[in-house]
Order: sequence, then structure tokens, then C-alpha cells
Amino acid sequence: MQAEERQRRILARARADGRVDVVDIAAELGVAPETVRRDLRLLDDHGLVRRTHGGAFPVESAGFETGLAFRSASMVPEKRRIAKAAADRLADAETVFVDEGFTPQLVAESLPTTHPLTVVTASLPTAAALSGTPSVTVLLLGGRVRGRTLATVDHWAIRMLSEMVIDLAYIGSNGISREHGLTTPDPVVGAVKAQAVQVSRRKIFVGVHTKFGVASFNRFAAISDLEAIITDSGLPAAEGHRYAALGPKVVRT
Repeated sequence: MQAEERQRRILARARADGRVDVVDIAAELGVAPETVRRDLRLLDDHGLVRRTHGGAFPVESAGFETGLAFRSASMVPEKRRIAKAAADRLADAETVFVDEGFTPQLVAESLPTTHPLTVVTASLPTAAALSGTPSVTVLLLGGRVRGRTLATVDHWAIRMLSEMVIDLAYIGSNGISREHGLTTPDPVVGAVKAQAVQVSRRKIFVGVHTKFGVASFNRFAAISDLEAIITDSGLPAAEGHRYAALGPKVVRT
């Protein structure tokens, strides 16, 4: 098997399973683990995977994006801790934007319900989760619904956001890096996120550590735009300090 074909199969397995294990894929392909490690280094250099101990996971790009079903089954304990820590930073906000995605949805479900709150979201699952809470008014942005994430996009959503002034936005992204800020594979998604960032007084990023150091196709915000970054303890403390040096408070939970 040629190296290019081997790397294609490794990448395909990573995208299908959400992760690839060096020992397992080496046995499947009939090559030495060190050969797979060299392939993963090359795929990492090209921004297609991120290497971890013993394997790698795929990086989302303009040509590849995980769906809601995968996200809702991946690193759930970490995402719940992140959501709780993020909801605890609500403070006196009365209007909140909740981004699309599973972690922002968990934030929405963790928000206190002891006083009236207006939640603006592009996410159908988030709107449905909050719709039965008497103290919460849900405003669902209009637009085309993306089947992969069940979120609305395009000019309808952007136009609605442009007419709002929001106290706090909980923002997710497919990648976050010190060099490129917050990024997402799809420009229409990035446009909605950018508008939410623009109209919100406070911005908090929520996301697991595997998103850090990753740059996707479309940039929609800078690290300095954020009040806080909330992630799990898988992000090394030293790397957290580097992000904090750009402005936001970094919380590793």
C-alpha cells in the first residue's frame, strides 16, 4: 500500500470513528506502529488531525464537520462540567445568546431559572429544551435549518440579531487558536456567530480542550473579544496562561 493511500484510510477511519488508535490501525493496515505515527505527523502538519497519546482525532474543516449525534456522545462529562461553570458566570445578565452545538445547549439547560431570562438561539434543540421553562422566554432565530446541527443560518438569522442588544453570549466554535481566534468550517455559520459576538456586551467561549490549537476555515472572532474561556482540565495549565495573556479569564474545570 502506498503512503498516500494509507494516509487516506487513516484519515477516513478517524473521521468515521471520531478517533484513530495507532496500534489498532497499524494492525488493520499491516504496518508497523511507527509507520502510522509518521503518517499521523504528516496529517497533523496538514491540519487534518490532531495527535494525542496513542492516536489522533480528526480536525473539522470546510470539507468535514461532525454532526450533532457525534457531539452529544463525545466527552459528555467534560462538557457538563464546562456548562455548569459557564452558567455560573451569568451574573446579572437578563438577555443571553446561546450558540448552536451540544456544549452551548448544556449551558442553556444549566442556567438558573429563579428570575426571568430571555434566551436567543439559532439552535432548535436548545429552543426545545428551554421552551417548557416558565421563567425563560425563548427567541428562535429564523432562517435555513442545517440538517447536521439543527441550527438556523443565513440572512434571516443575521438580520434578527442585528436588531438586538444582548447582555451575554455563550459561544462555541470548531476550533480556537491564539493565532487565528475562533473558527468554524462553514462561512454561513460563521456569519451568525460573528453577528452574535458583535451585538453582545459579554462573550464567553465554551468548548473542550480538543478544540484548542485548531484552526478551521472561517474566522469569526478574536481571543481578545472574549470575557472568559471555559474548558476542561485537559488543556494544559501553561497553555491556558498563554490564552489568558490575550485578555480573557481562562477556567479549566
